[in-house]
Amino acid sequence: MRKLLTLTIAVLLFGIVTSNAQSNYTTALGLGIDFGDGQTLVGPSVKHFFTEEHAGMGEVTFGDNVTFLTILYQYHGQFPNASGLTWFAGAGPSIAFFDGSSDFFLRPVVGLDFKIRDVPLAFSFDWRPWIFFGDSNDSFEAARFGLGARYTF
Repeated sequence: MRKLLTLTIAVLLFGIVTSNAQSNYTTALGLGIDFGDGQTLVGPSVKHFFTEEHAGMGEVTFGDNVTFLTILYQYHGQFPNASGLTWFAGAGPSIAFFDGSSDFFLRPVVGLDFKIRDVPLAFSFDWRPWIFFGDSNDSFEAARFGLGARYTF
């Protein structure tokens, strides 16, 4: 376990040092909140820019007897004359773990990301519905949103 943690930290630090990103920040760690119809999920969140426009975001969120692992690709674009504010769109998978089983979801995402100038904080708000792949009648949930508050590097 200790070796895995050390390797993970080393890979993250290597990515931070070698990234060519020209965005307002390269990597951010903090809190992610997934809310809407159903229960609210809260947990750690990380976002990393691979280039100025291309980022990946990962969250492990916890709710009542369920844990979600979500990984999203995000394409970012700038707003003219709005320093620190970007829009993003993308998609990715979520896996829900509960009661010894799991479910798979596809999560499209559209939102805003704001980095406060000269302060190492970034905030995001997004719409992230889920599409469920399984044997349930609830195959699409449109009323899901995300909030993020992260410390930037």
